[in-house]
Amino acid sequence: MSIDGARRRVLAVAILGVLARSVRAEPLLDDLAHAVENDRVDEVKRLLARGMDPDSVDAQGEPMLCIAARNGSTRSVQALLAAKAHPNVANRFGDTPLMLAALKGDLETVRVLQAGGAAINRQGWTPLLYAATGGHDDVVTFLVQHGANLDAQSPNGTTALMMAIHEHHPDTARLLIDSGADVARRNQDGATALQWAKRGNEDDIVKELRRAGATE
Repeated sequence: MSIDGARRRVLAVAILGVLARSVRAEPLLDDLAHAVENDRVDEVKRLLARGMDPDSVDAQGEPMLCIAARNGSTRSVQALLAAKAHPNVANRFGDTPLMLAALKGDLETVRVLQAGGAAINRQGWTPLLYAATGGHDDVVTFLVQHGANLDAQSPNGTTALMMAIHEHHPDTARLLIDSGADVARRNQDGATALQWAKRGNEDDIVKELRRAGATE
């Protein structure tokens, strides 16, 4: 056999090996995704012990830790973090596991992620903005107690206070006001929380905002 022929044979064998590993890995990836989604933690640990990457993504590009957080699979979150999954990994929409848990109002998972190194503050949409959107006061309180920026603004300038008002969560709005949220902040359209409250006929919140110093 010529040298070129030998090289082609070696290359072909290498390619076949890669393809074979890929075929074997795909069912394992599906198994891991389903186990994480349903919080079958023993199966998650078994697959991780077999060498599955804790930062694997499913066919839709969703990281395992995001799948776990979105589905309230707290034990799987713990297992993935223990296997060195990156706590601040984001999905294709830019949502981190902590943001997804905050939006869901899953305080237990929020606690686990924060303890595992998940960032509470970030550019753009934040866990606090998501928690306020859902009116999850216990999560809002936890995030504020752990240093969440009360006045962080989404890409369009919306604050957590504005989102709480927009989604008709007056208790959450009061919590944010009492925690020291800036009632004078404006979004990119120049609108304030007071204007949002007036538009939404949130009369009690209008009074709360004015007592806190909000003006037109």
